[in-house]
Amino acid sequence: MLPDEAAAAERGAESAGAAGATPSAATMGAKAYGLLRLAQLGLSVPPAFVLGTAVCREYFAGGGRLPDITRELLTRGLSRLEAATGRGFGDTRRPLLVSVRSGAAISMPGMLQTILNIGLCEHTLRGLLRASGNPHQVRDCYRRLIRDFAEVAHGADAARFDALAARHCTEQGLAGASELDSAALGQIAEESLELTLALTGQPFPQDPMQQLLRAVEAVFRSWNDEKARQYRHANGIDDAMGTAVTVQAMVFGNSGGSSGAGVGFTRDPATGENRSYIDFLFNAQGEDVVSGRHAGHETVSLSQRLPLVAAELARLQGVLEGEFHDMQDFEFTVETGRLYLLQTRAGKRTPWAALRIAVDMVNEKLLSPDEALTRLDGIPLEALERARLSDPLGVLPLATATPAGIGVASGTIVFDPARVAGFAAGGKSVILVRPDISTADIAGIAAAQGILTAAGSRTSHAAVVARQLGKVCLVNCSMLRVLPNESSCMIGDTRLREGDALTLDGDTGRIYPGLLPVVRERPTAALAEVAAWRSRS
Repeated sequence: MLPDEAAAAERGAESAGAAGATPSAATMGAKAYGLLRLAQLGLSVPPAFVLGTAVCREYFAGGGRLPDITRELLTRGLSRLEAATGRGFGDTRRPLLVSVRSGAAISMPGMLQTILNIGLCEHTLRGLLRASGNPHQVRDCYRRLIRDFAEVAHGADAARFDALAARHCTEQGLAGASELDSAALGQIAEESLELTLALTGQPFPQDPMQQLLRAVEAVFRSWNDEKARQYRHANGIDDAMGTAVTVQAMVFGNSGGSSGAGVGFTRDPATGENRSYIDFLFNAQGEDVVSGRHAGHETVSLSQRLPLVAAELARLQGVLEGEFHDMQDFEFTVETGRLYLLQTRAGKRTPWAALRIAVDMVNEKLLSPDEALTRLDGIPLEALERARLSDPLGVLPLATATPAGIGVASGTIVFDPARVAGFAAGGKSVILVRPDISTADIAGIAAAQGILTAAGSRTSHAAVVARQLGKVCLVNCSMLRVLPNESSCMIGDTRLREGDALTLDGDTGRIYPGLLPVVRERPTAALAEVAAWRSRS
């Protein structure tokens, strides 16, 4: 956020002093409010402004039409970003690009929409090429924007665009789009323009303001997407709250080998242990990490290649917990070696982790016992337990994946998220097996006992949701290949079909055939501390 930007309660994009409003998560959304607090701490946050939640409510009250004042609010906010960055939105020499991000008052990870790189078009492309001197980054941003705009603003199938990039990678024998040269990325962008017209019947807008207006509208509209409605219903969130929209100057994680995007938790959200938990992708943008389509690198890679950034992240985790007095889930971008924070929020965690974090934070003087008890409200501590494999009994694992939760899950394999609820209703324990997974699969995630994916990271939005629901979730299984249209998969050399049994060990990441016995343990020491708090209150 701009240091003096607080987003007025009623309309957004006003300074607190001018509007006389006290900024809060309810009025400006939790994302923007968190960014404001980070900026006030002196941390590195790209400048931003916000359209408050009231604008979203006006949008729906008007029958799905942006309020008349929206363009004025955007113009006013953009002028502040231009002053802060020295760039101009739509300028042909030094263009300003922005992200358009959702931000409900209560965190809804991955349920609402985001579009990055807004402002890039045919007449700003050359200016950004000259200003950045990085044709690979610029053309990568352009093909990403065309793809994301078609998906978010028009509901087009993103897989059709991904197939374009995959074809170019296959033709050149490359592992991923980040390895393509700028000429290939430019060709993908041109093909994506044609595909947008074919799929949506509308050309990609070359007017940056039209891009911005339609992106804002798409984010507001996503408040009523089915997955968002399901999440609110499951978590008791009021449908009438609406979402804010944060418009933020872009920083570019796809600028080369000293750049990247990541997501971190200040503690392990699965176990509650006080240790770093970060996924990072080099030469990538944030959606690559949270989408669940890519694997996140471990922190050792970051510490080896960018040790100063890794050290700053380690320091930052203490700063965040000191400010918010809770375990934080934060998103960040590194642009040519400089760290920028893009979000912080209270991290979703397993019930087991919630107990440990509460106890540890009392002992660390971050919480009082009464505050910790409030944090634990709603968690059935008397039933809290953790499953472990008793003994694999000589059964060899089929493969190993990255754990994104704890415990053990056994059940029958199902490949289609839409079919999981039916199996579960019939009394079967289900393991949902997918190439990747997104928050659009929330109903299947909720009904399954465990989730196994070939791609994804521990901090993707879908993994965050699965962990919050207490599901065993293994991601990034390189030996898993789901066979399309065959209701089967290969894990290494073993072929498994729908209905076959599988066991996932969320502690080790190992994947076993069949149903294996488990033992259960209780967090007795932590429960005893909670009982002592209650006896003194």
